[in-house]
Amino acid sequence: MIICHLDVSWTSLWVLTLVILFAMSSDAGDKYVSVDFEVFGNVQGVCFRMYTEAEAQKLGVTGWVKNTRQGTVVGQVQGHPEKVKEMKYWLSKVGSPSSRIHRAQFTNEKPITKLEIRGFGTRY
Repeated sequence: MIICHLDVSWTSLWVLTLVILFAMSSDAGDKYVSVDFEVFGNVQGVCFRMYTEAEAQKLGVTGWVKNTRQGTVVGQVQGHPEKVKEMKYWLSKVGSPSSRIHRAQFTNEKPITKLEIRGFGTRY
């Protein structure tokens, strides 16, 4: 009788452990972030949007990029927090080979539960 009770206890413990591990690795909660950006400097006429698309695809983030009438580039990035962080670094420090980034401004950063944009593209 005691052995049976111990088996149940160990089985219960095992099931509880599996449930906890599954909950920790599941898609529950905020697993993505979204952020808007504006990049200032010599960022138009230097293939900045094209390189931005390529970097976004390489990192696996979604969003869009667009030139403004003020000579800046704006857009939005969505994805896993670490990948969005890498994209923010690229937008603020790297850019296209011919670009000269003076500064990048990031606003409206927020957690999201699912990606709201499919792919990454240029808007006009």
